[in-house]
Amino acid sequence: MAQERRWGWVLVTALLLVPQLSAAQTTGGIAGTVKDTSGAVLPGVTVEAASPALIEKVRTVVTDGQGNYKITDLRPGPYTVTFTLTGFAPFKREGIVLTSGFTAAANAEMKVGGLEETVTVSGASPIVDIQNTRTQQVMKSETLNSLPGTRSVAAMASLTLGAIPSSAGRNDVGGDKGELSSGILLHGSRGDDGRLNYDGMNTNVFFGNGGGQQRVFVFNSVSIEEVVIDTGTSSAETETGGANMNIVPKDGGNNLSVYGTANFTNSSLSAKAIPDALAKRGVQPTASVKHIWDYGVGVGGPIRQDKI
Repeated sequence: MAQERRWGWVLVTALLLVPQLSAAQTTGGIAGTVKDTSGAVLPGVTVEAASPALIEKVRTVVTDGQGNYKITDLRPGPYTVTFTLTGFAPFKREGIVLTSGFTAAANAEMKVGGLEETVTVSGASPIVDIQNTRTQQVMKSETLNSLPGTRSVAAMASLTLGAIPSSAGRNDVGGDKGELSSGILLHGSRGDDGRLNYDGMNTNVFFGNGGGQQRVFVFNSVSIEEVVIDTGTSSAETETGGANMNIVPKDGGNNLSVYGTANFTNSSLSAKAIPDALAKRGVQPTASVKHIWDYGVGVGGPIRQDKI
C-alpha cells in the first residue's frame, strides 16, 4: 500500500508539472523599456498589468537597472499597463490584447509631474512580437464562432494557409468528417512530426498520418478560447518541428459566463440542382448531406472570488 501511495503522489506531481513546463505555449507576455523625456532609462519603475483575464486582477513587476521589464505567464485577453515612479506623472497604456505565445511591446516615456497628471496612451494593440522568433497562427474564439463547421483538427487545417490534414480524404467541409483523428501537414512536414497539446500539455501519443490504432484525445470544442498552430520556427519548448497545435481553454476569471453553440444542416439545406450548361457536359448529381449536427454548452467562473 505504501509503495502504491508513493507512485500515486509521483503521478499527481508529474501531471501538475507538465502544464508548467509548457506555459510559454499557452500564455503571453508584455515587455518594454521605460525612459524619461530626455531619453534616459528609468530603473525602479513599478509596472502593473491589469486585466479581467487575470484571477488576481493585477500583475506587478519593477524595471531593472537598464529600465527594462517583462511580465510573463499572462492569460490571453485585453490588458492595461500602468507605470508609476515617485516624482513622475503616471503613464498608462491601454488596449493591449494578448494572444497565446505572443509578447507585446509596451514602452513608456514618463515626464516629471504628480499623480493627478496621468498620461494615457490608447490605440492599436501591438501586432509584432520582437521577443520571440517563432511563427504562429492564432485563431481566436471570435473567429471560430463566425465560421461554419466544427473545430476538429481537420477543420483547423483547412483554416491554415499551406496546411492540409495528414490523412487522405479527410478535408473537413462544414463538419462532414465528424471527429475522425487526423494530424496536420504543413509546408511538406510529416504528419507524425506534430503534436496536439491542450493548454500546453501533450494529449496523444500519435498525431500522425492516420490508420491503425491510435490513442487520441478529442477535445471539447466548447472549451476553446484560442487555437495556436506553429507555422514556422518553433520555440525551445517544442518537441518536434511539424505543425504543433495547442488548444487554449477558456478561463472563467472572476465573471460567471455561459457559452453555447449549435450547428446543423441536412439534405433540405443542400443544393441539388445542376445548371443546364453543366448537365449537358455530363455533370452528375453527387451524394447529398443526410444530416450534420454539433452543439454544446459551457459554464465557467471562479471557484473562489479573486483566488481560484
